[in-house]
Amino acid sequence: MWTDPRIARLITLIRAALRPPSGLGRIALALTFGVLCHALFASAVLAMIAAMFFGLSESLGTVPWPMAALANAALIAQFPLVHSLLLTGRGGRLLARLIPGPHGQTLATTTYAIIASVQLLALFALWTPSGIVWWRAEGVALFAMTTAYAASWLILLKASFDAGAEVQSGALGWMSLLARIRPVFPDMPTSGLFRLIRQPIYVAFALTLWTPPVWTPDQLVLAISLTAYCLLAPRLKERRFAARYGARFYRYRAEVPYILPRLTKPKDQPDAQ
Repeated sequence: MWTDPRIARLITLIRAALRPPSGLGRIALALTFGVLCHALFASAVLAMIAAMFFGLSESLGTVPWPMAALANAALIAQFPLVHSLLLTGRGGRLLARLIPGPHGQTLATTTYAIIASVQLLALFALWTPSGIVWWRAEGVALFAMTTAYAASWLILLKASFDAGAEVQSGALGWMSLLARIRPVFPDMPTSGLFRLIRQPIYVAFALTLWTPPVWTPDQLVLAISLTAYCLLAPRLKERRFAARYGARFYRYRAEVPYILPRLTKPKDQPDAQ
């Protein structure tokens, strides 16, 4: 298990962070960002799990209707737009400049995770419910839908780990700053769920949108909107991978399907992942 590069990276990073070189200001900044990042990350995930479990029928938004429709649409739009913008080269440079001083580049992944967490928290905590409930699972259906919903979140957790837990959680930035080392990013993910499909994180995220046990117009609008994002946004990600990894990515793309796993291996590629 310890030879698994995904686990080995985490252990190396944690060990380095547990023995930080001197520098009180740097240490304080790193720990502050770490606490802020993971507190917001946990709050956003819990808000998302809870809000979608009830089909967005319960939330804190109080915008009067019909203006609530525009407010909810803005909440949906802000996440994919900002999320995708910050993944561009220009967005990466902006992230590095958001924190004044010499540590902005090191903290960029943590800053990104903080912004994404705030976006998700805003989406699910500030949503104004329509008050309409189309269907609420009961009995066996409730058990089946809740099981599917929980499984979708577990798949998302697994996919995030396969992609690099330290990056997905925002830990890479603040832990690297704490240890005073250059952030070491994971290699192109090809193991775990990435052996089956190229975009397991987006697929798992989409699954969470379609498996809640309560269905409302709110949940349907959210599911359609963010599923469209999950289908289209990875195209931009793959352009970045093609530029970064070149022929290696093209071979991987030829062997591994986009979002639906193959049931059998291609005859001309017996060793395809």
